[in-house]
Amino acid sequence: MKLREKDPADNKESDLEKKKLDWSCSLVVASLVGAFGSSFLYGYNLSAVNAPTPYIKTFYNESWERRHGRRIDLDTLTLLWSVTVSVFAIGGLVGTFLVKLIGRVLGRKYTLLVNNGFAISATLLMACSLQAGAFEMLIMGRFIMGVDGGIALSVLPMYLNEISPKEIRGSLGQVTAIFICIGVFTGQLLGLPELLGKESTWPYLFGVIAVPVLVQLVSLPFLPESPRYLIFEKHDQAGAEKAFQTFLGKEDISREVEEVLAESRERRNSRLVSVLELLRSPSVRWQVITVVITMACYQLCGLNAIWFYTNSIFGKAGIPPEKIPYITLSTGGIEILAAIFSGLVIERMGRRPLLIGGFGLMTLFFGILTVTLTLQDHAPWIPYLSIVCILAIIAAFCSGPGGIPFILTGEFFQQSQRPAAYTVAGTVNWLSNFAVGLVFPFIQKSLDTYCFLVFATICLTGALYLYFFLPETKNKTHAEISQAFAKRNKAYPPEKKMDSAVTDDKTNGRSEPDSSSTLENFVKKRIV
Repeated sequence: MKLREKDPADNKESDLEKKKLDWSCSLVVASLVGAFGSSFLYGYNLSAVNAPTPYIKTFYNESWERRHGRRIDLDTLTLLWSVTVSVFAIGGLVGTFLVKLIGRVLGRKYTLLVNNGFAISATLLMACSLQAGAFEMLIMGRFIMGVDGGIALSVLPMYLNEISPKEIRGSLGQVTAIFICIGVFTGQLLGLPELLGKESTWPYLFGVIAVPVLVQLVSLPFLPESPRYLIFEKHDQAGAEKAFQTFLGKEDISREVEEVLAESRERRNSRLVSVLELLRSPSVRWQVITVVITMACYQLCGLNAIWFYTNSIFGKAGIPPEKIPYITLSTGGIEILAAIFSGLVIERMGRRPLLIGGFGLMTLFFGILTVTLTLQDHAPWIPYLSIVCILAIIAAFCSGPGGIPFILTGEFFQQSQRPAAYTVAGTVNWLSNFAVGLVFPFIQKSLDTYCFLVFATICLTGALYLYFFLPETKNKTHAEISQAFAKRNKAYPPEKKMDSAVTDDKTNGRSEPDSSSTLENFVKKRIV
């Protein structure tokens, strides 16, 4: 009797069913609620401060005159406004350093919940600053909001990385980037004069922050903690099994628990690694270098410069000044669509093509934009080509470089190294953010439109580095990713050392000690 060969259509159906099972309701809710109260606020605070800029400066002037009996001089006003904008990045750096301290005690979920305390404090300070007549409240609120962003952009990707199956880890990780883009777009939309971008209503722009905070506060407590955190740091296997069942939407989670227990056995005597220990560890040297370069390129690739030139380019194209804020909304829409596209294709295409392609396309369009800006007065159609370049640069950034660096940080490092790794990544992120805000005005003043060649060089450098040094991490376990870096690091990761030791013991006739647990013994055999 002949056995029936497996129909390829059956394979496709089973793969489809597996993907549906991966996306459980709890997993979707956790990612949406977590991102809405975290990365959405980061994006929103990047753009919400732009529309009311003239009204906030007027408020600073009036407050100064009321206290000192004279109008504020232009240099002092410029300094105060620069501090208001850049203090957000300083707060983010402080928040990054708090992650390891708070996260170790509270875990991923409760750190996100406690982080809402910073957001609520910042909201009250910023929304009430006009009524109180104290511009210091607005500056302090921006700083505290930066602390919230620093914690959120480290803990949220960590949480999503640890609760998702490896088959959809990239797609779920892109939720962080998607909500940053939605936050930026919402800030642009609410900043329109017809909504909250007026002199009498600009404080309400900051009061809106309370909405996502409240949504997260009432929703997140009903979702489980990260199962990996429960096993590694709380040694709560029963709680981790329940969390896996909730997030994966199935009863049989033995394979997932076995994988985590296997890693737990390897790290039985390990503790959380400090930042200094991580930087000194030869087994993760190239992982750290890759994260640092990717995060630096993420901030230094020139997207902030694009926002600086957008209004003037739209004006050159003949768009009336009063219509420009509405046209600018198109850039926010492009960001969201590109980020969603990246989330849909990342598990098919992988991380490498999206990152390398994103930086490569940005290099190309920055070069074209430099030419069109230089020649924009030579023909009436050239400014329209500049607009196309701007939209293309934004789309290229959000399709890969805008979100994947946060995913890679979670994938490169084991559980005990992850908090320190996110601290390093966050530090580079926020320092680069601060440096761009500080240095870009001088670059723009000295190079004018040729400043985009600087950013093209940075994007090209990032693309070349990633092409030669970044392995693909799609659908791979931490052990497999570590193995991909092992040859370059010239140091075996702990997984391979342990495997080699076990093999040597078997060769020499020494057997492993008996395990008290049948499950652990099974896990041990799987590792060998």
